[in-house]
Amino acid sequence: MLVLVGLPGSGKSTVGRQLARRLSLPFVDSDHAIEQRLGCSIREYFEREGEDRFRDIESEVLDDLSQRAHGVLSTGGGSVLRPLNRERLKSRGQVFYLRSSPEEVFRRLRHDQNRPLLQVADPLRRLRELFDIRDPLYRETAHHVIETGRPTVAALVNMILDKLDAKRSGSADAPVTSSSSFASDKPHVSP
Repeated sequence: MLVLVGLPGSGKSTVGRQLARRLSLPFVDSDHAIEQRLGCSIREYFEREGEDRFRDIESEVLDDLSQRAHGVLSTGGGSVLRPLNRERLKSRGQVFYLRSSPEEVFRRLRHDQNRPLLQVADPLRRLRELFDIRDPLYRETAHHVIETGRPTVAALVNMILDKLDAKRSGSADAPVTSSSSFASDKPHVSP
């Protein structure tokens, strides 16, 4: 199981779909699976039941999904908040942290009304707070950190595939990053 973690809006679902397509694997978005289980949107449930109850459901769904042998799993931004989720994801799959700066995420999400934790007066400030809390948790969970910057989706998929190839061939785990001037679909590997 390949698992993608990161802030809301870091590209987990978009990259996950493409990665699954490239590898001919099934793709599952945990947020969509949660909404199917709830029978309503996460935002509605969040407003009605609160974050704690939502996190309970999220943990149940992540437990179910992470037990699958093959596939690509895109997780919600807060999936790493509970230690048990972090432990399960890390032990059951290869976890990739799509690391995006709060400013980059804000640029992508500034008009999105469907992210409950970002429906505040100052969403950029909220993203910075989330990043400060969650970045260490994403790093703890991840086997690989992919610095997203502003490359194409195909470039990010290639970076993940390079990491998987390096792992299979036993190569040293070189950090993979991207730059905002990324123009090609070939991954940039920093020394």
